Amino acid sequence: MTTGNVIDADIAVIGGGSGGLSVAAGAAQMGAKVVLVEKGKMGGDCLNTGCVPSKALLAAGHAAQAVRDSGKFGVNGHEPEIDFAKVRDHVHGVIAGIAPHDSVERFEGLGVQVIQAAARFTGPRTLEAGGHTVRARRFVIATGSSPAAPPIEGLADVPYLTNETIFDLNERPEHLIVLGGGPIGIEMAQAHRRLGARVTVVEAFSIMAKDDPEAVEVVRRRLIAEGLELREGVRVTGIARENNGFAMDIENPNGMAETIVGSHLLVAAGRRPNVEGLGLEAAEVAYSRKGIEVDARLRTSNKRIFAIGDVAGGYQFTHMAGYHAGIVIRNALFKLPAKVKYHAVPWVTYSDPELAHVGLDEGMARDRYGAVRAVTWPFADNDRARAERETEGFVKVVVDPKGRVLGATIVGRHAGELILPWVLAVEKGMKIGAVAGVIAPYPTLGEASKRVAGSYFTPKLFSAGTKRLVGFLQRLDFA
Repeated sequence: MTTGNVIDADIAVIGGGSGGLSVAAGAAQMGAKVVLVEKGKMGGDCLNTGCVPSKALLAAGHAAQAVRDSGKFGVNGHEPEIDFAKVRDHVHGVIAGIAPHDSVERFEGLGVQVIQAAARFTGPRTLEAGGHTVRARRFVIATGSSPAAPPIEGLADVPYLTNETIFDLNERPEHLIVLGGGPIGIEMAQAHRRLGARVTVVEAFSIMAKDDPEAVEVVRRRLIAEGLELREGVRVTGIARENNGFAMDIENPNGMAETIVGSHLLVAAGRRPNVEGLGLEAAEVAYSRKGIEVDARLRTSNKRIFAIGDVAGGYQFTHMAGYHAGIVIRNALFKLPAKVKYHAVPWVTYSDPELAHVGLDEGMARDRYGAVRAVTWPFADNDRARAERETEGFVKVVVDPKGRVLGATIVGRHAGELILPWVLAVEKGMKIGAVAGVIAPYPTLGEASKRVAGSYFTPKLFSAGTKRLVGFLQRLDFA
């Protein structure tokens, strides 16, 4: 209900990204009075500067690489001509196609009151936005995160790119230097290399450091084969302008100094939660540089205020923001004490080959459970992968002493699609025999999951004891 400039609501959501939109749409369709406040573009980072444009750019890079690689199929493979301005149009066309689903008009049609302005708490139960005072029974902070700039001398004086600006380039970079070898850095590096740019990745540690090193090595080999320059384990000592580009001074692992000159710089060295300017002190909400502090129900120190997605720290994935939204709706609307569980969170780096993971990796599982077993099945032994000449990679599954699936890593073509049954297995505490016993259609890449599950039983199935048992049973057959 709106009285003058005062709006009363059941739920007020700050942030029109994936998590905030999910809460607003769900709550409104269930009959709650919802106010949504967004100061920027509807759809947030995921639609406008994150998941959607990056995957659209990766698709363009994949198309270019398919032309180069087509010779292995007897097709005329050659270096493709790339119109980078049209690539940009493709990326923004994909965003425009999805935007109506996240638009103000759609949410107003659902009954949500949308305020396009910055929000600031003025007290534990009120906030101001666009000249309105909003009072609500529950608030949800879903303000996301922004690119973080590392403390490197000279970086602030150089015009660098982030995920918020790189998709607006009309011309292909001559030499793109990517600072950061995490998922964002690697995806953008490979996409631009495939679109014809020279690319160097500079990483202080190892690329994709949170993933299984054996799986990362598969990705690393492909990146190097495609001509990417990887500088791992280096320290950046300074950055300065150099003609129309910039010069980056680095110290190699052996202590030797070197200067890399590039035309464009992409900073992909982490993200910071968006907590500034929200008036969190007035709202009695505790926070730090890592984000807003929440409990297992995603409640802040002010129990009437929830925080979800990137701003709450932890896993910075769009699918986590959506998961958080469901937890909040159950708590705020239905008064159910729903709690988050993080043991089965999947993530994917959309490099080529893709790398997907869920649950515990082998090292973590051994630290926690001691005697665990890891089984692996290579895509080189998968008939579909051979038919498509995409045999790099493998499926690895970690199992506890009772056969329960603890985690899985897949590196290879369509790994992000193939990880889902293992997410279910980890989430439900299933045993690996459940996957081994399914009927997998042939020939599919998904058959590799059945094969790796079956390989868990191979040592016992084909053991000397099994052979003796079969021999004994056959001698009892007198028919």
